[in-house]
This record gives sequence, structure tokens and C-alpha cells, in this order.
Amino acid sequence: MKELIKYIAQSLVDHPELVVVSEIEGEQTSVIELKVAKEDLGKVIGKQGRTARAMRTILSAASTKIRKRAVLEILE
Repeated sequence: MKELIKYIAQSLVDHPELVVVSEIEGEQTSVIELKVAKEDLGKVIGKQGRTARAMRTILSAASTKIRKRAVLEILE
């Protein structure tokens, strides 16, 4: 899951080397934290949050396949 989000985020931003993804695993839920450069934050979120919503949808579909729940948090 972590690699999936990192790949998508690096494809979107101007500074892919500054993309940091960390995963906090629980028993049934994983929280994936995404940190990007300040000037790239708008690109990751998108207009009205559409890009972020799309990333969460992809993450949800992938996590359902392995029977786990994953939540994406975008940090500043």
C-alpha cells in the first residue's frame, strides 16, 4: 500500500525526491501518511480535493483486496 501511494504521489509532484510516505499498522486498519513539499501540496490535493479523493478510492480498492482497511492522511 505504501509503495502504491508513493508511486502515485511522485508522479503528480514537481519534487518527487521530497515525497515521504509512512505507514502505521494496526490490527485491522493501516494509516498511511503522505508528506510532500509545501508547493506540491495543492497538486496532491487537487481542485476541491478530487485528486486526494481519487487516491483514497484506489487505496480503498487495493486494501479491500487484501482484506484490510487503509486510511490516507495528507500531512503539511
